[in-house]
Amino acid sequence: MTCTKGESIDELADLISPFEQRGMDLSLDRMHGALADLTNPCAEVPAVQVVGTNGKGSIACMIHSGLAAAGLRSGLTTSPHLTSWCERICVNQHQIQLPQLRQLLHRLQPIALLHNLTPFEQLITAALVHFEANALEWLVLEAGLGGRLDATTAHPNRPLIAIGSIGMDHCEHLGHSLAAITSEKAAVIGPGAHVITATQSEAVREVLEMRSEVMGATLEWVEPLSEDWDLGLAGQLQRQNGAVACAALRHMNTLGSSIKETHIRQGLALARWPGRLQTMHWKNKPVLLDGAHNPDAAEQLGKERKAWCKDNQAQIWILGIQAHKKAPEMLNRLLQPSDQAWIVPVPGHVSWTAKELRARCSSHSHQLKSAQSVYEVLDKLFTQDAALQNPPPVIAGSLYLIGALVAEGELNTP
Repeated sequence: MTCTKGESIDELADLISPFEQRGMDLSLDRMHGALADLTNPCAEVPAVQVVGTNGKGSIACMIHSGLAAAGLRSGLTTSPHLTSWCERICVNQHQIQLPQLRQLLHRLQPIALLHNLTPFEQLITAALVHFEANALEWLVLEAGLGGRLDATTAHPNRPLIAIGSIGMDHCEHLGHSLAAITSEKAAVIGPGAHVITATQSEAVREVLEMRSEVMGATLEWVEPLSEDWDLGLAGQLQRQNGAVACAALRHMNTLGSSIKETHIRQGLALARWPGRLQTMHWKNKPVLLDGAHNPDAAEQLGKERKAWCKDNQAQIWILGIQAHKKAPEMLNRLLQPSDQAWIVPVPGHVSWTAKELRARCSSHSHQLKSAQSVYEVLDKLFTQDAALQNPPPVIAGSLYLIGALVAEGELNTP
C-alpha cells in the first residue's frame, strides 16, 4: 500500500485531533453527557435525521435547500467535508465562518476533554450550540457511517427519518451482512417516527419494516421523481434521493410547517452538492468528479456513464481508493471491457496500488495503469490524444481525493 501526505495545514489541528489518533469509537454515552452539561441545546427543535450508505448527503442538502426556499430557518450538519470543517455546519445555507467555528470549539474544549469526545462528536456538539444561538425551526442531521451509536442520534427530537440507499460499507464497524448493517442504521427509528425511503434490496426492506413495526413508526416508500422535476444535482440516482427529500419536506407540513409544492420544486432545483458528478475544468479541459467510494456507489456511477458515454465507448477512470475499501469489487462493478483505469494514491491516506489490484483482479489487470497523482494522468491524457477528451475522464474512488483536488485549486468550475 502507498500513503502520501497532503501539503495543506489543517485549519483546526490544534482543536480537533486527527482521526488516526482515535480511530472509530462509536458510543452515545459521551454525547449524552456533553449535551446534558450544555443544557441540551436545540432539544426542542425537530430534526430530520438522514441515514444510509450512499446518497444521504445529497438528501440532506436537498431538504435544507427546500426549507430555505420555503423561508424556514434551518440548520444542516454533513460529513465528511471536502476542503474545510466549516462545510459541516450550515445555517440557512450559509456555512459557519472559520473564526466563529474556532471560537466555538475553543469554548467547548473543556466539555470535549471532560467527555473525551471524538472529532465527529465535537463537530456535532458545536453544531447544536451554533444552531441554538440562531433560533431555528428545523434541523437536518446527516448521520456519519452508522446510526444506532451515531452522534446525531443523541438529539432527542427526531420525528422524521430519511433513509438513503443502504449497502455494504464500513463492514468492520457495522457488520458483514446487509441485515446487520441495516439494523445498525435502522436503530435510529424511534417511537412514532415517520420513516421515508426509496427502493432498497429485500434484505434491507425486511429490517426496515420490522424496526418500524416494533417502534410504532410509519414507513413511507417513494418512487424516483419524474423527468419533469428540475434537479440541481446531476445523475439519475438523484431522482431517487430527490424523492426522499421531497417526501420529507411534504411530511413537515403535518408537523406544523408550511411548505408549498413550489417551494419544494425550487429548493430541489437550486440544491448544490460539490464532488458528486460535478463537471470541472483542468487547463480548460473538462473532467468529471464523483465521490463514489464503495461497491454500490461504483455500480451506480457505472450506470450514470450512459448520460455522457456512448455504448461501447471507452471511458477513462482516475481512481484513488483507500486501503480499507473493497477496491476489487468496485472495479468489477465499474469497469467495462474497453475502459482504462489509472490508479493513484489518495493524498494523506493509505491507498490501493495498481500492482495490488492487478494481483487481485486478474480479469482487469490489463486495464490498470499506475500514476503518482491525478495531474500526472491528466497531463498524459490531454497531450497524447485530443480524442481522449470525449468522453471526459472521471476522477473517483474517494471523497478525500476529491477534496484534495478541490483544495489544491488546479481544477476550476466551468
